[in-house]
Amino acid sequence: MPRLSQKLPNYRKHAASGSDVVTLSGVDLYLGRHGSKASRVLYDRLLAEWLTGGRAPAAAVAAPLTLVELSARYWRFAVRYYRKDGRCTGVAPAIKATLRYLKESYGREPAVEFGPIRLKALREKMVADGHSRRYVNDHIDRIKRMFKWAAGEELIPEATYRSLALVEGLRKGRTEAHETAPVLPVDDSEVNKTLWAMPPIVADMVRLQRLTGMRPAEVCILRSIDLDRTGDVWLYRPASHKTEHHGRDRVVFLGAKAQALMAPYLDREPSAYCFRPDESELHRRERRHAQRVTPLGYGNRPGTNRKKQPSRSAGECYSTASYRRAIHRACDKVGVKRWSPNRLRHTAATEVR
Repeated sequence: MPRLSQKLPNYRKHAASGSDVVTLSGVDLYLGRHGSKASRVLYDRLLAEWLTGGRAPAAAVAAPLTLVELSARYWRFAVRYYRKDGRCTGVAPAIKATLRYLKESYGREPAVEFGPIRLKALREKMVADGHSRRYVNDHIDRIKRMFKWAAGEELIPEATYRSLALVEGLRKGRTEAHETAPVLPVDDSEVNKTLWAMPPIVADMVRLQRLTGMRPAEVCILRSIDLDRTGDVWLYRPASHKTEHHGRDRVVFLGAKAQALMAPYLDREPSAYCFRPDESELHRRERRHAQRVTPLGYGNRPGTNRKKQPSRSAGECYSTASYRRAIHRACDKVGVKRWSPNRLRHTAATEVR
């Protein structure tokens, strides 16, 4: 099997015609008189277009693409574009689910023939599958964005995207798609019932979020270096937040109660996360050891039955998913209905209003 090469296609002379030529994706493109400046300029331009267009020559870009091919190109773009702090955001999995729906129904059809009627038919299929109105509208909007991107890359005519843009989203009360329940505040009594069942660090995260109304992601990544403690009210500017790609600043205010809550977590490196899963796991093991009944001469001594290279281990920073799971485990332990950390933000906002 030949070794794959990533080097750029050669600029070379075509002996039969005396012209310079370059081969892009199996297509020979003639550049003009051998050795001329014009042929060099044309080579640079075609090569740049070929790389920008996903290593497809101009002739192939103009050819009709199937929806499977278009989806593959858009997916490669999406995983590079929708990234934050070096990782894919939650947009990428949502796009993957949308493309799966599109490919199952119209994957082998030419992309230029996908018009409003087919988009509406796909929408009705999603409704028939039992998805909510908002879920369906989100999927349809992602399909429109894909065609908008394709038009900008000259993969499809602009008119194809313009026709799809005319399809409006489903309106409330005018569709068979059901409505999702709104995110409601969580009652403080339910929060207080679950606090004792949480790890102490997670419980402090919940208390801090309830006091300040910050987002779950913001409490997970809190560091002392991000706190301005010069005034009576501390200012927390998260290193990363939900709307930073819109050029907006984010400031969370910490009053006296929040400051007292944060005090035990500030005695560390300024760039270290305040709430750490590895510290929580260490405290859990220490509590279990303190409650040990079996003498140390019997059974496993602390640390003797651990794997040298475990497949999973506690990290330095909670994710929103691990933070939510810790809360859900506490809810299950005390027998109350599960609530998610984002509802704490709604509780704080309702109290302010």
